[in-house]
Amino acid sequence: MLSSKPYLSIVIPAYNEEDRLPNTLEQAFGFLQEQTYRSEVVVVENGSQDRTLQVVQDYASRYPNLRYIQEPRRGKGSAIQRGMLAAHGTFRFMCDADLSMPITEVVRFLPPELEGFDVAIASREAQGAVRYNEPVYRHLGGRAVNAMIRLMALPGLQDTQCGFKCFPENVAMDLFSCQTIAGWSFDVEILYIARLRGYRIVEVPIKWYFDPETKLNPVRDTLQLFKDILQIRRNHKHGVYDGCDR
Repeated sequence: MLSSKPYLSIVIPAYNEEDRLPNTLEQAFGFLQEQTYRSEVVVVENGSQDRTLQVVQDYASRYPNLRYIQEPRRGKGSAIQRGMLAAHGTFRFMCDADLSMPITEVVRFLPPELEGFDVAIASREAQGAVRYNEPVYRHLGGRAVNAMIRLMALPGLQDTQCGFKCFPENVAMDLFSCQTIAGWSFDVEILYIARLRGYRIVEVPIKWYFDPETKLNPVRDTLQLFKDILQIRRNHKHGVYDGCDR
């Protein structure tokens, strides 16, 4: 008898995504229907003020392997944490709603194409990666932010903030149970904890398309990132990550 447990869960945070989400879901299910394994899509609606919830409900009536969750806590980190802990997949893949990485790249994060990893993160900087349509000023700003992250928290990782990452089930449950950051900086915290745990982190070069409708505010969000990194370091010093469930 075949197991009903999905092999892959795709977790999508959705805040005011009524315009971009339909195309993303169409592509995701088009890709998944071509695969031989069981799968699910988990959309975490995150306090939207538009028709995002209605869009997800409409798609859920068409696709039985689409689940949606309403997460009252604001912040991308809160949405991803809720989705990762609620997912059922053997592998759990976090995916931005703008789908700036082609969904077909997911195969590069899974066996047999990728073996022996604990955390696989999409990288726009690893050898073989290609960026499309990104303005020079945004690229330089991103590199400056990464330099700060490498200096203060995660030396050696060239691209921690790309919104596509894959975790085996046991690693996802461990890391996201320890997460405390609700906002954009949650990636840094998750990878910081992974380093503390001794998990193997692999950067996977991807094709990436710049989305001019990005919701990031370079000044505000970089300042918040700096504050969050300091909080992550304090958490480590005070043993916060030692006391969470494993």
